[in-house]
Amino acid sequence: MAALKRTAQAVWRGNLKSGKGEISATSGVLQNTPYSFATRFENSPGTNPEELIAAAHAGCYSMAFAFTLTEKGYQPESVQTQATCIIEPQQTGGFKITKIHLETQGRVPGIDTATFQQIAQEAEAGCPVSNALRGGVEIELDATLA
Repeated sequence: MAALKRTAQAVWRGNLKSGKGEISATSGVLQNTPYSFATRFENSPGTNPEELIAAAHAGCYSMAFAFTLTEKGYQPESVQTQATCIIEPQQTGGFKITKIHLETQGRVPGIDTATFQQIAQEAEAGCPVSNALRGGVEIELDATLA
């Protein structure tokens, strides 16, 4: 299988605190979805980068867990994952994503708790988003001044 490419765009207008932006994805699932300082740091309604990272991680991990269970001979009925992305202010200034907590629940006939736990860990180790967030991805940057 060839490499897959997924694309999203973001536009930000103005300074950090009073500016606003929109996020879009080529799939159309996000179309000019607004975000702002208030949606990111003040819990105002709307999305933010950390919420989108959490959504991506929850979705990817659920798929990875279902795949790993199937590879081990189990047929999952469902896998439900909640990801919580934690961003904290740093003493040196700025913010840092310090942790992502995954909580998953699976309905898997014929599996015992110990095996379920072991396969859950294997799935996390193989989850592409987990691995990207662990630093396993190369980041390229092309910057052009308009």
